[in-house]
Amino acid sequence: MFDFIRNHQRWALAILALFILPGLGLVGIQGFRGFFDDDANVASVNGHKISRQDYDSAVRDQLDRARQMLGASFDPKVFDTPKIRSEVLDQMIQQRIVADEAQRLNLTASNAAVLKYELSIPAIAQLRKPDGSMDLEQYRQLLQAQGMTPTQFDARVQYEIAEQQISESIATSAMASKTVAQQISLLAGQQREVQGLTFKPADYAAQVHPSDADLKTYYDAQGQAFQTPESAQIDYVTLDQTALAAAYQPSDADQHKYYQDNLAHYSTDGEVRASHILIVAPKSGSAADLEKARQKATAILAEVRAHPDKFADLAKQDSQDPGSAANGGDLGFFSHGMMVKPFEDAAFALKKGEISDLVQSDFGFHIIKVTDVKPAVTKSFAEVQGSIITDLRNQQAAKLFADSADGFTNAVYEAPANSLKPAADKYHLTIHQATVTRTPNPALAPTDPLNNPKLLAAVFADDAVKAQHNTAAIEIGPSTLISAHVTHYQAAAVPALDTIKAQVQQKYVAEQAAKRAHDAGAAQLAVLQKTPSTSGFSPVLKVSRTDAQGVPGDALQAIFKVDGQHLPQYVGTDLGDAGYAIYRVNAIDQSATVDPSKLAAAQQQIAQIDAQSELSAYYASLKARSKIKYYGSLAATPDSQ
Repeated sequence: MFDFIRNHQRWALAILALFILPGLGLVGIQGFRGFFDDDANVASVNGHKISRQDYDSAVRDQLDRARQMLGASFDPKVFDTPKIRSEVLDQMIQQRIVADEAQRLNLTASNAAVLKYELSIPAIAQLRKPDGSMDLEQYRQLLQAQGMTPTQFDARVQYEIAEQQISESIATSAMASKTVAQQISLLAGQQREVQGLTFKPADYAAQVHPSDADLKTYYDAQGQAFQTPESAQIDYVTLDQTALAAAYQPSDADQHKYYQDNLAHYSTDGEVRASHILIVAPKSGSAADLEKARQKATAILAEVRAHPDKFADLAKQDSQDPGSAANGGDLGFFSHGMMVKPFEDAAFALKKGEISDLVQSDFGFHIIKVTDVKPAVTKSFAEVQGSIITDLRNQQAAKLFADSADGFTNAVYEAPANSLKPAADKYHLTIHQATVTRTPNPALAPTDPLNNPKLLAAVFADDAVKAQHNTAAIEIGPSTLISAHVTHYQAAAVPALDTIKAQVQQKYVAEQAAKRAHDAGAAQLAVLQKTPSTSGFSPVLKVSRTDAQGVPGDALQAIFKVDGQHLPQYVGTDLGDAGYAIYRVNAIDQSATVDPSKLAAAQQQIAQIDAQSELSAYYASLKARSKIKYYGSLAATPDSQ
């Protein structure tokens, strides 16, 4: 089973995403202690606990998505904030509330809807064989790896679809009038002629000359901003099944034996493509009804024999199978086991172009014409050798890992010199070095071993820091163990002023320069509002709500708040570390028109915004009548009743 999951990691990740369903996958099993110990949880919703582990995982996922979107420009300080963390928790609470509401309303989904949803998942869709049937063994393995049975998976999908009914019913009810869409489109396209004047901190930095006393006062007040985090330099080794697999090369004899032992896996059944004409014979009918159906089918068969080229026309005319009659009776390709036995036996006994006699099944009487035949095919050894080598490597690696795991665990624990070298030598592992802190490093992927919470907790435990023992062998992933040894520990500390004086001065000058730029800008704005002037301003820009021309968002809002009377008017905007900006609004262009071809799209967008507003109000009402409790440092609000 683990070989299959390892060979199809992308599939497993895709299906795992589905398992994390609101309400069901939201709160995992935390064990006996976790169920009763509120320290292991961050909140509860109507009695359902949200674990700290799931919450931390959700925060890491949020950071990882931002990192992937922004690449090199990603700044973890912007995203890993108390506000963002609070929003993540709010989203998890909302999911739990909606799950409870779906259950209260007894919402469900049909079997057909569940099947369609499941087959839309690439991880499952790719398990379909060429004949259209599902590889049930691999399907069960994929689910089993996530601790699921097919029945449990169906139930979760059914529940997910039911929850979606709530949001979709509200979203689809939102509407926007054509008049509203037209007015908003006009406002969005309206242009304003502006000129800008920016006061940059860099222009004022030379005016800031802090004394030693100024720096000492600033350092004393802002000391924590210069604190270096607690850190540890470590050696570490990993015992990884993937690495074990890469090092193993199966022999030619083993490869050929594996091929012969699994020949059925590399073979596809023969298929036929057939069309049929069905005359229904009711199961509860009398002998006379059965004979009547037989006689009708016999008459059609005679006509088919006389005009075999008109089979499709006769099927459209006479067949009582609603699924295939309109297609001339065509059933497509099928393999053994996909049709009722009498039909299958007759179809596979025919050659291409042949027509059967009457075939009786539980459905009635069939006239079958085989239109194409695909023989059974077995892939050659050369075609599948690559996958055979992978399978054998994974099998051997699994065995090696199982045989080595206990020994590795004992080796790092019993190392007499508190060193990882004995374990590394015994299992031919490379000792790596790194510097870590108590919190994950946002510059590394969340899945990086050095960001594993269990490893970081073990590294900074007293046993590792003070006694300098190796950490225990920690399982950080499927078939992956890691152990670390602290070679140097650095406690969190604020460096002495003398050692970071240049850094303190740089920060002090930057803050004071930004303050001077702001003060100068605000003073100039007051002057311009009394005595208008264009001196120092940039050339005229035409900006709109949809085309800012580089104007910052806050400034754009201020520009469009100008009422248009008594122009020109001046507005100022604090740009934070970037200084201060003044914008002169010279004129408002009211000539914008609405493209009729885009009006429908505008209506749709406005309806979507309205739907989101209604959804937010609905979620707020659900939250208001739910019992929510926050734990520990995340307790942002008092208990809701």
